[in-house]
Amino acid sequence: MEKIDGKSVWQHLFSTVVIVAALGYFVDIYDLLLFGIVRIPSLIELGLDETAQSVEGASILNWQMSGLLIGGILWGILGDKKGRLSVLFGSIVTYSIANFACGFVQDITIYKVLRFVAGIGLAGELGAGITLVSESLPKKLRGIGASVVAGVGLLGAVAAYFTVELFSWRYAYFTGGGLGILLLLLRIGVFESGMYTQIAEREQVRKGSFSSFFTNSRRLKLYARCIGIGLPTWYVIGILATFSNEFARALGITEVVKPGLAVMWCYIGLATGDLLSGVLSYLLCSRKKAVILLMLFTLLGTVIYLYGGVANPTGIYLMCLWLGFGIGYWAMFVTIGAEQFGTNLRATAATTIPNMVRGTVVLMTTLYGALKPDILPLRAAAVVGLICFGIGIYSVLTIPETHDRELNFIEQD
Repeated sequence: MEKIDGKSVWQHLFSTVVIVAALGYFVDIYDLLLFGIVRIPSLIELGLDETAQSVEGASILNWQMSGLLIGGILWGILGDKKGRLSVLFGSIVTYSIANFACGFVQDITIYKVLRFVAGIGLAGELGAGITLVSESLPKKLRGIGASVVAGVGLLGAVAAYFTVELFSWRYAYFTGGGLGILLLLLRIGVFESGMYTQIAEREQVRKGSFSSFFTNSRRLKLYARCIGIGLPTWYVIGILATFSNEFARALGITEVVKPGLAVMWCYIGLATGDLLSGVLSYLLCSRKKAVILLMLFTLLGTVIYLYGGVANPTGIYLMCLWLGFGIGYWAMFVTIGAEQFGTNLRATAATTIPNMVRGTVVLMTTLYGALKPDILPLRAAAVVGLICFGIGIYSVLTIPETHDRELNFIEQD
């Protein structure tokens, strides 16, 4: 077996840092999607009627998404100023406590505050993990390592769904908090990135400056393109899977389609696609080629989903599986973001970029909702998709290739 830096490929890919980052993302996704799965049963138990469930449910979700946006910036800056491990420990403590507390909630206002705090905590996990893995693995294996992290991590969505199905929603929150504390113990043996250690004490190097992405035209274009690459991923999750029941009705399907189940199948596909994307990038020696192939595969699936005459719930779920597989370049997208920028801004980039993409879901759903009364759900979704895929394809075609890039460099003002 080929050896790299004195270790086999498997020793690198199953090193402590990769395993812990993967398990961390597993817990992160479990907790991130949990409210969407327990929304109805939890709000019913809190005494809300159907109208209030819709209004307050959307409000709680917006509080959580706001926490993700704010947390992405805070943890990203902290990761570059104080180190990647500070984020891995701090973020998991934050969202574990918040999620455990959600299991005791009796008041809708407290529920919103706790989901906001949880959102702040959840924002730091993926970016810090991918940054640490990228800086710890040989450049040939960075893409595969990131795919292992995301592939294992995204199965947290499946675990969340079945935990809620088998037990109560409160127990599901307790489980998320408990898993976080267990993960915290595993992280004690993880070491800081060597690249970051080299610049940690260099006071003349400006570290973790979020404003630096907006004061330099080159960095701003790179940053915007990194975000653009990710838009189709959350279009699939936030529109096509989340509103699958609406599309089913528009397609004339009379049987019940469960959005929660559609999202679960989407994430099963996503986890599988993530594992493949790293291998594909490795074989093609290109991040961009791997991403564009999967993006086009997703575009084809979107056209079939909306206009291919899907006739039953099984067809909807299978299409969500297809679409999830197609957006399995999620890990590659975050890795591309991390590799575009120097060590002094890398954690900020890798942490804020995916959370900026998550934040665009609000814009997508708002546009979809505004268009739906006039042109009906299928066409409304198609218009939003055309915008997201157009930006995504342009962004990946015009962004620099980073497959063989050395990461031991810093950004100068």
